[in-house]
Amino acid sequence: MTPVGTEQELADRVLGGWLGRIAGNMLGKPVEQGDLWTRDRIDRYLRQAAALPLTDYLPEPVGESDGFELRPEWRQCVRGRIHGSCRDDDVDYAILGLDLLETHGFAFSTEQVGDLWLLRLPYLQTFTAERAAYRNLANGLKPPLTATYDNPYQEWIGALIRADIYGWTHPGAPRRAASLARRDAVLSHSGNGVYGAMWAAALVSAAFTAHSVRHAVDEALAVIPGSSRLARTVRRVVSLHDTRMTWEDTLTTVAEETAGLGWIHTVPNAAVLTAGLLYGDGDFTRTITLTVRGGLDTDSNGATAGSVAGVLTGADAIPAQWKDPLEDTVRSAVFGFDGVRISELAERTLRLAQAADS
Repeated sequence: MTPVGTEQELADRVLGGWLGRIAGNMLGKPVEQGDLWTRDRIDRYLRQAAALPLTDYLPEPVGESDGFELRPEWRQCVRGRIHGSCRDDDVDYAILGLDLLETHGFAFSTEQVGDLWLLRLPYLQTFTAERAAYRNLANGLKPPLTATYDNPYQEWIGALIRADIYGWTHPGAPRRAASLARRDAVLSHSGNGVYGAMWAAALVSAAFTAHSVRHAVDEALAVIPGSSRLARTVRRVVSLHDTRMTWEDTLTTVAEETAGLGWIHTVPNAAVLTAGLLYGDGDFTRTITLTVRGGLDTDSNGATAGSVAGVLTGADAIPAQWKDPLEDTVRSAVFGFDGVRISELAERTLRLAQAADS
């Protein structure tokens, strides 16, 4: 692996990844319904609350009858009401991945990922492709059939949200991170769904050593097939950014080109995520707020963008308004982890990263 710096610097950046993932997830959670909460609707909500430019968690609704219906969990994840993180699958899978690597090491099998789901993860806290795979596991099917049997969600975003732990534990080794993410992803996904997980793991890994966001994006692109729709879409966002097109026009252009895939599909979400990273240009607040304002699967995209930006900046440089309300506490549906300290999760992740490098 490429050297990251001192142990203290690595620890700060691993913690930054965890804090960024949780903060970005919380930011996007109240508007996580991409067919309703479009980019335009999100910005209209923010204007009504006098919250543009967005520099903090989402504000409360201005009035009960203002026509904006947030997700039911909004009371635990809007500014002024946050006391520790909300429970969410985007964080649960990072915790589950940590438990996987602590239990089975880096030589884990796809079957062991499935076994851990059945042991640690409640069925009703799984969704789309993960729920289909969980049902297939419970019925005795084995990977890769768990991903392909009666599963119409194989290219959706679920595997991508599970990938950060492989990047955090392999700083500066994007190909190794992508290889582990693939082994996890094939339990429930195929095609661009698997490539999305590989790309995200590589992106997080590359953020530890890349000299710019663009460099990290380029490194992540190198681990997936160049002819895949995911790679072509990410390259399209990069090329539009290079022409100095505005963030809004870039997203409008790519949304037209990916129309019909749905708001939870990996490809359009990767476009929103790539745009948030490139136009955020390493600034933590700008990166996660642009990504969430981009719509679609807002909490998942905010989480991954926050993870990458948190690794790039380190925990110390993440502004206090994002960190302090989390109170170093995670709510989780993963058995044995509810109420765990974010700092403890980061310390355990750091030990794995050091073990991987030894």
